[in-house]
Formats: sequence, C-alpha cells, structure tokens
Amino acid sequence: MKPSEQFLADAFREHQAADRSTASERGHNGTRFRAIWISDIHLGTTGCQAARLLEFLRATESQTLYLVGDIIDGWQLKRRWYWDQTHNNVVQTVLKKAKKGTEVIFVPGNHDEAVRQFIDLDFGGIRIRDELVHVTAQGKRMLVLHGDRFDGVIACAKWLAYVGDSLYTVILKFNQVYNSWRARAGLPYWSLSQYLKLKVKNAVSYISSFEHALAAEAKKKGLDGVICGHIHKPEIRDIDGITYCNDGDWVESLSALVEDLNGELRLVSWQEIMGLQKQARAATSGELCVS
Repeated sequence: MKPSEQFLADAFREHQAADRSTASERGHNGTRFRAIWISDIHLGTTGCQAARLLEFLRATESQTLYLVGDIIDGWQLKRRWYWDQTHNNVVQTVLKKAKKGTEVIFVPGNHDEAVRQFIDLDFGGIRIRDELVHVTAQGKRMLVLHGDRFDGVIACAKWLAYVGDSLYTVILKFNQVYNSWRARAGLPYWSLSQYLKLKVKNAVSYISSFEHALAAEAKKKGLDGVICGHIHKPEIRDIDGITYCNDGDWVESLSALVEDLNGELRLVSWQEIMGLQKQARAATSGELCVS
C-alpha cells in the first residue's frame, strides 16, 4: 500500500492533470476521489469543527459522498439550542454537491436517530439508508453503517450513553479552553478525550470490542470489510481477514475515509487536504507568473 503522503500527492496530480477549463467551472482546486466517508460531525454543538469541515468539503470532490451518522446532534439540540452560521453553510454545501451530481448517501446514527423514520426515502437529492454495501473500484464489498447498534452501552443502557455524552461535552469544553491557551503559547492542538481513549484500560477494551463486533458482522454477511463511525477513532486495520475502517470525526480528529480512483482506501485529515490546496494555489500562481 502507498504511504499517505504519496497517495495524496497522486490524487493531487490527477486533479491537476484534469482539463483546466472544467476546473474553473468547479470553482476550486480540490482533490478528487471516487468516494468520501465522513461521520460524527455533531452539527448543533459548540464542539463541532464546522468551519474546518466546510473548508474540507469545498476543497474535495467525489462521485459519492457518504454521511455516516451523527451529522446533526439531536441529543444536544434537545438540551440547548445552538446553530452557528457555519453549520448552515455545511448543510448548504452538501445540498449543493448533491444538486451538482455528487451521489450523497446519509446513514443516520444514534445522535440523529430521528432521521431513521425516513429510511429508504430520498430528500433533496440525498438518499437515506440504514446500511448498504459499497463496492470499490477493486471489487471489494464494504458494509457501510454508523455502528451504534454494536455499542453495548447504547444497546443495553441508553441512559448511560446520555450520561457519557454529557461528560464528553464537559471534556470538550475544557479542551477548548486548554487549547486556546496552547495556541497562544505557540503549541499544537492536543485532545484530552483522544488521550483518555488511548490510555484508559476500559476505553481501550471498549474500542477493541466494538471494532471486532463490526468486523464479525461484515464477515457474517460474506463481505470484505466494514466502514463505520460512532467511536471517533479513525482507523484502518485487518481484523480476522476483514478490512475494518472507521472514518473518525469532525470534533477532534478532523478526518475522513476516502477511496481513490483506483479503489484504494485511505484516511485523510483536514490538515493534509489544506496542505494540498495550498500547493494547488502556489502552482496556479506560478503558472500565472510564467505566462
């Protein structure tokens, strides 16, 4: 498999090689993929990194865009209404992509479970599905679902999931204050919740159990892999011969899963895509200077 840097550079070159007249019609120098998966955006919360997601959406193109659950945080909106203009802009950008020909598929999660009453319907060019199978350009059949059905806490004690969600919100607020101080001190972003997930034994065990449960479901269905969200931990790894993929989130990791035009699956981050966009602007500027 190609290293991440080479994969992204190849995708960038493919885009640069495209007809420049169509590039002007698209209105941006993006990175093109066959499919993109994003989840756990949590629109309607102060922790949502909507501005950065908006940059990511405007900088990328794909034949298919999968919204793999927890796009809008209904749990938090019931407790306290919060909806920034950037949250509106994210929704409008997705709708615009659908209108311009991107196949947009929304797989609801537990935080936007109200949308599940509309499973198998289409709204504004967006298809709503409970789960589905994505076939890559290499012929791999991947189960796509949010994953909350395989979370023992939600399945057996939903009240505990609400408590955990409230605690997570508190941690994120602390994180925002702490990282604003780090930014002033010239230090990089640091995630407390990600640190706890990797260091606390029970959290590590929970994540491992979740990953194995999803892989087992894909295996039971005779598929090659599974693509999910829910636990906010971007990952691609082999579990008993099944390719397990988690696209991460847009609260902390700012990550997405992508399939390139050759069918290879990779994780990409907002930082990487913004770096490629910067290269594109520099290249365009250089061409203008030469001409």
